[in-house]
Amino acid sequence: MKAKPIPRIDIHDRIELKNALPLRTPYVLHIDPCDTCNFRCKFCPSGNRELMLQTKGRGHGPMDFGLYTRIIDSLREFRDPVRVIRLYKEGEPLLHPRFADMVRYAKASGHCLRVDTTTNASLLSHERALEIIDAGLDRINISVEGINTQQYEDFSGYSLDFGMFLDNISFFYEHRKQCEMNIKINGDILTPRQEEEFYRLFGDMTDGISVEHTIDYWPKYDAMQVENDESVSLLGGTAGEVQVCPYVFYEMCVNSDGTYSLCRFDWNHAMILERDKTEWLSPKKIWDSITLWSFQQTFLKKQKLCLTVLSCPKCGILKQGVPEDIDEFAEEILDNM
Repeated sequence: MKAKPIPRIDIHDRIELKNALPLRTPYVLHIDPCDTCNFRCKFCPSGNRELMLQTKGRGHGPMDFGLYTRIIDSLREFRDPVRVIRLYKEGEPLLHPRFADMVRYAKASGHCLRVDTTTNASLLSHERALEIIDAGLDRINISVEGINTQQYEDFSGYSLDFGMFLDNISFFYEHRKQCEMNIKINGDILTPRQEEEFYRLFGDMTDGISVEHTIDYWPKYDAMQVENDESVSLLGGTAGEVQVCPYVFYEMCVNSDGTYSLCRFDWNHAMILERDKTEWLSPKKIWDSITLWSFQQTFLKKQKLCLTVLSCPKCGILKQGVPEDIDEFAEEILDNM
């Protein structure tokens, strides 16, 4: 197997948060190319189309390209380049017909160091792969939802030509140039033999490969049809709950309709920052806003249980999926900020 067994979590030039906060510029800016998905995965609210029709602000489709360029252009207001523009949040990014143009525009702007995405890769073709690679994408994370056509149908409700799927991923890998590739799968749906088959099928067509576990990614989503062992972390270790959410200190999120969410797991848009009726608020203005600071401060004071209107008190990410525990440094960080 050529691939290295590494998780999809990007640790490129990682600096410990306790030594970096406060940040003048977010490390990661999530921009959602499209809030709808062609899959109906059993664990994900975006695949629940009936629910999306009932959820305010969801199900409208691809982001307007003019809005996108305005967001990218406004990043000049930050003193430093954003480390990563992540073209992914709620839906399938490749449903946007101008996805390659989105990558190209961000790369040409000079306002970010890297551009990456996460995709189910079902819409990849040889032609589209070359467009995306030539646009300058730096990293692609591919979420695999099965090791054969039937497993895809059962888990994702999607009819997939598995042989063609493998061919398109292999083609991307062979022509990837500067683009790093990482492939992961939900190991909770696999037997030990199937897990071996996953490594055999994909191990020679990616740079990194990993098996993850189901966690409660989507607070207040009660229709998840996959069992979740809360004692196991995303990457297979022992889960342990933290009080301070590290994500809110280094990343921000723009939904495909141009609204801002306080959290990238805000699937039902319960954590939307209100729009100013008189002016468009740029990412810099949101990053420096009292609203975001108050949200961060609540965590640093270890008062997440007070956020009852939001999803934070019962968030599974804080139990099973945080990249860094900064609880013991909360008071120091609060003083610095």
